[in-house]
Formats: sequence, C-alpha cells, structure tokens
Amino acid sequence: MPQTTTLDRMRPVAQQLYETLRQRILSMELPPGMHLSRSELAQQHGVSQTPVRDALMRLQAEDLVEVFPQAATQVSKIRLSHARRTHFLRRSIELELVRELSLSPDPSLVARLKASLVLQSGLLEANDQAGFVKADQSFHHEFYQAAGQEDLWRLIHSRSGHIDRLRRLHVPTEGKMQRILEDHKKIVEGIAKGDPEQACNALREHLSGTLQHVAEIRKMYPQSFVD
Repeated sequence: MPQTTTLDRMRPVAQQLYETLRQRILSMELPPGMHLSRSELAQQHGVSQTPVRDALMRLQAEDLVEVFPQAATQVSKIRLSHARRTHFLRRSIELELVRELSLSPDPSLVARLKASLVLQSGLLEANDQAGFVKADQSFHHEFYQAAGQEDLWRLIHSRSGHIDRLRRLHVPTEGKMQRILEDHKKIVEGIAKGDPEQACNALREHLSGTLQHVAEIRKMYPQSFVD
C-alpha cells in the first residue's frame, strides 16, 4: 500500500484513519478483495494499532471491509444487492427533496447549483475524474442542505460504499461524465423554473444511469464483484 498523507494530531486519529481509508476504498485505490494489514497501516501513519482497529471496525459496520478474527482483513467486494438497496433509498429521498425544492425555488440554491455546473464543466474538460466524482457528490449534497436534511445525507453516505464504487468504475466510460453533467443541467433547469416534474424526471433518469449498465461494468471488472 502506498504512503498516505500525514495525520493532523489536533484531530482524533481514528476518525482521520477512517476517512482516509474510506476515501481510498471508494476511489478504488484499495480495490475490492485487497488484504489490509493492521501493522502496515499503523506503520504508514505512525500510530499504534488501536486507532487502526477502530477505523476498520467503522468500515466493517459500513460493509466496506471484512474482518476475520485472528486472520485477515480485506476490502469487501461490491455487492450488487447492497448497491440496489442503497440506490432505491437514495432515489426515494432525493426525488422528494427535489420535488419540494422545485415547488419553491430558492435563488441562492439555484446560484450554488449553477456554480457547481461550471465547476463540473471545467473538471470534465480537464478529464479530472476524481475531482468530477467529488463535485458530483457535492452537487447532490446541496439538495439535502437546502432542505435541512443533513441527517438523511449522513444516512445515505454511510450506506453508499457499494453503489459509489460501482459508479466509480462506470465514470471512465466514454461519455459518462458528459451525460452526468447534462443530467445535472436538466435538474437545475427544472428547479429554477419551478417545474417539479422536469426536475424529478431528470433526477430519476440520472440516478438510474449506472445500474442500467451493470452487466457491462461487471464484465469489465469481474474480480470486483461478489454477487
């Protein structure tokens, strides 16, 4: 495993390890099925194994790693059943959020969403896939913040490991980032016009994009899946 960033000693170490390892798993830097060594992780970060164990326990609770007592810890493979359940939950929540936001458009929200579109466009042009994925998530986070539903965002975040990795495998596909951006534009247009039907239809199509291509993605990365 490559050297990771230096930890901030002013913040809880276990929390930082959890955040760092989670991001490396979602970005596929730590691929599905990879074995993780507590001692190596502790050595990399200059910490004891206790915060490493605590971080791995949190990741295990999110089904992102599998911990085998007295044996090994490995990054969990992508479970399509888990991804589909999370997709259903997220789609149900975000459709309601977008419907409500479209019924009473907030100019400040629309401005933030349009600024996000500009950012995404620049990342697309630069072919910055990691940056684009992050901007995509921030774009959707705006819905939860605007509706005062941060708790729901945290709920989705804690369950999104499998669907997020599935999407990460899909992003490099030719034209995928462009389609994401176009979907986002339609959603923003619907919200700005106060047209919940347009906004919700665009969101529904957008969120279903990756699952429609599961067979192709799995064929390209068969070693990353378990069901």
